[in-house]
Amino acid sequence: MRPDDQLEQPGEEPQVDESASEMPEAAAPKAAKAPAKAAKPRATAAGGARKAAATTKAAAAEVAPVEEKKPAAKAKAGRTKVTPRPLPRLLARFREEIQPTLFREFSYKSPMQVPQVKKVVLNMGLGEALTNARALEKATEHMTIIAGQKVMVTKARKSIATFKIREGMSIGCMVTLRGHRMYEFLDRLLNVALPRIRDFRGVPRYSFDGNGNYSLGLKEQIVFPEIDYSVVDRIRGFQVVITTSAKSDQEGMRLLELMGMPFTREPQAN
Repeated sequence: MRPDDQLEQPGEEPQVDESASEMPEAAAPKAAKAPAKAAKPRATAAGGARKAAATTKAAAAEVAPVEEKKPAAKAKAGRTKVTPRPLPRLLARFREEIQPTLFREFSYKSPMQVPQVKKVVLNMGLGEALTNARALEKATEHMTIIAGQKVMVTKARKSIATFKIREGMSIGCMVTLRGHRMYEFLDRLLNVALPRIRDFRGVPRYSFDGNGNYSLGLKEQIVFPEIDYSVVDRIRGFQVVITTSAKSDQEGMRLLELMGMPFTREPQAN
């Protein structure tokens, strides 16, 4: 047969191979369904991972606030409000008035050179404690009330046969004041106790030791209003030693004078 015979003849319908047309139609749905079935397991695995991650985050969000709140609650329960201690009146006056005055009068080069009070020592000797056992108890009680601080009992360092003292016996009491308590005591001493002394004419000017430290003796402990006179068994005196950072007696005297120490008047030259 010639090639021209294979051409379509007019009036004849073209012959279609039914088997060939049916095969692609059957294969196409199968090919389309196969990827869908294969994709299902992947989508399920991804969804499970997402759900697990969401569950983990939700659990962490529920646990985390509880763990953070517990320490905060404990910290708030143990926290206490601390009120600042008020500044002593004499210390405030020293910083505002006395220090600039000393700096100007003595022409210091640095504010650190201005003398100031370092400590105050109260000392009471009790020779009667050798025979009266309650004397030491009363003396320490009164000294504690005056100083506002617990006192220390002093003992003999060596034996003295003349005074019937043996080494280690309690023969007195003392206390050292610093900081705010020191300024509070000086304020009460200068403005309340010394003016209550009978026939008071001032404290001596020459009781310095050469290095600006001043020593003062009081004959009665009842000059302080804190001591109740009705319960005092005996009048006892004690010594007050004011230690300063002054390098000379003149600077120490001027410091105490500005603080309110009532020194005696200087004798006028004829």
